[in-house]
Amino acid sequence: MLLRLFSAALAIVALLGAIDFARAQDDDRFLMLSGGAPRAKNFNLFGFGGTDTTRTKVNYSGHERPGTIVINTAERKLYLVEGGGSALQYGVGVGRIGFTWKGTHRITAKKEWPAWTPPAQMRARVRGLPAHMAGGVDNPLGARAMYLGSTLYRIHGSNEPETIGQAVSSGCFRMTNDDVQDLYSRVAVGTTVIVR
Repeated sequence: MLLRLFSAALAIVALLGAIDFARAQDDDRFLMLSGGAPRAKNFNLFGFGGTDTTRTKVNYSGHERPGTIVINTAERKLYLVEGGGSALQYGVGVGRIGFTWKGTHRITAKKEWPAWTPPAQMRARVRGLPAHMAGGVDNPLGARAMYLGSTLYRIHGSNEPETIGQAVSSGCFRMTNDDVQDLYSRVAVGTTVIVR
């Protein structure tokens, strides 16, 4: 009798894990079909998630110097050039239609758990935004931010990781908090950032 109860409980746990796995695959499929790239979240049989990272080492044929960041807006990918024909590739959220841009800047500042002061034009577009928000887990800039030149734009983390691979921002580049912390640790103030 005890063996039957244990077997039934094990079967239920396995079934629930399989349902979570199928739901995760459906969510990723929806993101791909809607123009986004799925996050590289690792799922196991019981549905427990792994890290929230999209980072992958890839072959890279560009001519930029090692240490340069290249953001391909159309691909919704950020590349940290390593040299030797390789780069670290990360998924990013990019500006929505009308808010994309191209150019070359340098990282002029880096901040951990940055505060956020939405510009006046953003507050005029989006009702209810605060004039200022302290850094922390609820802050839209996430765990880290790297400021680009004298622009209002940043490469930053996000408390909405489901937007990675989407075109939803006002021109900034969003990354998962895991990814932005990794990139932040690899680059310095002065790093060249090329946006295509």
